[in-house]
Amino acid sequence: MNTANPAVWVQRIGAEAIELVGRLGHATVFLLKSIGHFPSLLRRPSLLTRQIYSVGVLTVSITVVAGAFVGMVLGFQGYYTLIDFSAESSLGLLVALSLTRELGPVLSALLYTGRAGSALTAEIGLMKTTEQLAALEMMAVNPIRRVISPRLLAGIIAVPLLCAMFTLVGILGGYFASVIQLGVDSGVYWSSIADGVDLRLDIMNGMIKSVVFGILVTWIAVFEGYDSYPSAEGISRATTRTVVTASLAILGSDYILTALMFRS
Repeated sequence: MNTANPAVWVQRIGAEAIELVGRLGHATVFLLKSIGHFPSLLRRPSLLTRQIYSVGVLTVSITVVAGAFVGMVLGFQGYYTLIDFSAESSLGLLVALSLTRELGPVLSALLYTGRAGSALTAEIGLMKTTEQLAALEMMAVNPIRRVISPRLLAGIIAVPLLCAMFTLVGILGGYFASVIQLGVDSGVYWSSIADGVDLRLDIMNGMIKSVVFGILVTWIAVFEGYDSYPSAEGISRATTRTVVTASLAILGSDYILTALMFRS
């Protein structure tokens, strides 16, 4: 094939675009089918609770540690920036707004992607490779209802809770760096947060972002595992695609959501 011919490049780009659109449509149908089985989880709540423990509880430790360090870094960086303008009294507000609006939802979702998203893809991909999903179908058990839907709903529930933990621990980390280490007045730190953080504009918008991120990341993770090629190399590639695609989806959707929220 003559790769120097422009027609070849146009043909290749068109083929990849068609494949991408087809894969996106397949993933959308997969998502709708998975959501359609959510009501059936009410009859077997143990399926959901086990997955919440797997993707949520086991991610708490890394979320809490990361949130504490991010909050302390924000406290140090914010202090040495605001002190030049004699505005160190606004340090608590700076830390809180940075975490509630952006860093809390984005970083907790990225941590969830690396810890739980990749594990979901590898787990489902391994189930496909060892023909466990095919065995469920042979026993008249819908694998999407039995395997996919509990994991998808668990991720949607877990990510907002992890975001709230990240934000709370981050504010406490900022308090440690600002008040205990740098000597900022404790009352000023908390009063600036209480006066400046708005429930709807800041906290609720941050939680909306975390819900959207939870849907996107878990959707990508379970779909990549379910659609992976049944081999060790296929699982490896699917796991890599999950981390890369989910991370880009988080950052891209964060920009879109931020633009819509501030515009409104």
